[in-house]
Amino acid sequence: MSYTHLLKTVTQLGSPHVLVVGDFMLDSYVYGDALRISPEAPVQVLKVVRREYCGGGAASVAADVVTLGARCTCIGVVGNDSSGQRLLAILEKCKADTSGLLRLDTRPTINKERVIGLAQHRHRQQLLRIDEECSEPLSEQGYERLLATYHAHLADCDVVCLQDYNKGLFRPDICQTLIRSAMQAHKPVLVDPPLGQDYRKFTGATLITPNRKETSEAVGFAVETIEDAERASALLRERLSLTAVVVTLDKEGAYLQTAEGGRHIPTIPRMVYDVTGAGDMMLATLAVALAGGADLDTALQLANIASGIEVEKFGVATVSVDEIVNEILSRHRGKTGKIQDIDTLRIELDYHRKQNETIVFTNGCFDVLHRGHIEYLKFCKQLGQVVVVGLNSDASVRQLKGPSRPVNNQHDRAALLAELECVDYVVIFDEPDPLHLITAVCPDILVKGQDWADKGVVGREFVESHGGRVVLAPLVEGKSSTLTIEKLNQINEHPKETYTP
Repeated sequence: MSYTHLLKTVTQLGSPHVLVVGDFMLDSYVYGDALRISPEAPVQVLKVVRREYCGGGAASVAADVVTLGARCTCIGVVGNDSSGQRLLAILEKCKADTSGLLRLDTRPTINKERVIGLAQHRHRQQLLRIDEECSEPLSEQGYERLLATYHAHLADCDVVCLQDYNKGLFRPDICQTLIRSAMQAHKPVLVDPPLGQDYRKFTGATLITPNRKETSEAVGFAVETIEDAERASALLRERLSLTAVVVTLDKEGAYLQTAEGGRHIPTIPRMVYDVTGAGDMMLATLAVALAGGADLDTALQLANIASGIEVEKFGVATVSVDEIVNEILSRHRGKTGKIQDIDTLRIELDYHRKQNETIVFTNGCFDVLHRGHIEYLKFCKQLGQVVVVGLNSDASVRQLKGPSRPVNNQHDRAALLAELECVDYVVIFDEPDPLHLITAVCPDILVKGQDWADKGVVGREFVESHGGRVVLAPLVEGKSSTLTIEKLNQINEHPKETYTP
């Protein structure tokens, strides 16, 4: 799948409406310096330095959905307690709609408190987790209120997410009511299931996303290979009458099973810091991408990328569209480097403009790279975030400099420029002047050397007519490709005598 397709999809998702139904939790983190062993028992003494709170479970999915630019309505329950108030405040701060969360006196807000030791005041290590929860089903009256709230919001949403952590909310008959109502309303239902052997309550959903361990438990055999994932996903899809199954395979990516068959969607192995929240991110990204019009394969590619970014962060963390775009661009540059054709370059520059980054353009032959070139390009980088270098092709250089030039071919010259930290993109052009390229790039700043002050800078009128400006860069005296070539020729004409004993 082309990176341009992924870029176009992720930047045009819009603001679809996602209904998240599930177990809403508060994730609490107590950080402290690990000082000594307690005299009371062989346990660590922790001096608390700070506390942090964020949404977990379905609340994590909601935060992920909103961070990706979608709208989110939360359906579930919280306790009428301080943890519930804190969780509601967190969700409201991230702009999630909490009007569908029932406040109950009969059960506490699920709170997972993690105690984190800070070795040498900075290296994090989780020491203990304390869970406060009730995993019993709701009362009949509670379910009546839950379903009424769900049906009130169903018509306005684009997709439904069920996030089940086995905390009692998804009683089988209630789960089936949620799925049937959504399917009758032509709303896709995406399920992140819990660890368990019986998934019959998810029958008829659009898609489920069990991880490797959950899939193994559900099908009764270990999912260790891609072939195992293929067999397991086909079994689940047939058994539960699902449109698709996505088995997440940690560093191996995911396996997608649909009516058209199965396919492995690989990912790039990451430096995993914390897997907490990876499943939430997978569900949220799939939901937003599908609701935004992406096909299933594209949505899963984006979800793979987002989940990979998430596991490199500590705790439950969100991932933005910008981070996904940067990852896509980074992967592409890892294959092609900074040297781009103009069509590809324009796509990437459109993204940079959306980030309000200043685009600087300059051009030249850059034959026999020298200190003057380096200082000149460093000057360009000081003017903006993105430096694009238009490089004259070999044919163009011959027209300008004569048949003996260039000394280095266009591929070598481009490769050298691409290795400079101050250069972001290199694009080769054949014309004797860069006007066509300048109109395609449409830079905010056009840079030429001071020696062009009296010559007339090509592209000045176009750049200034579009609100940009032209800057003349200072030159390093006595440094030029022509002078360097002349010195080399002199050396060749008068080689030093060598002494042979």
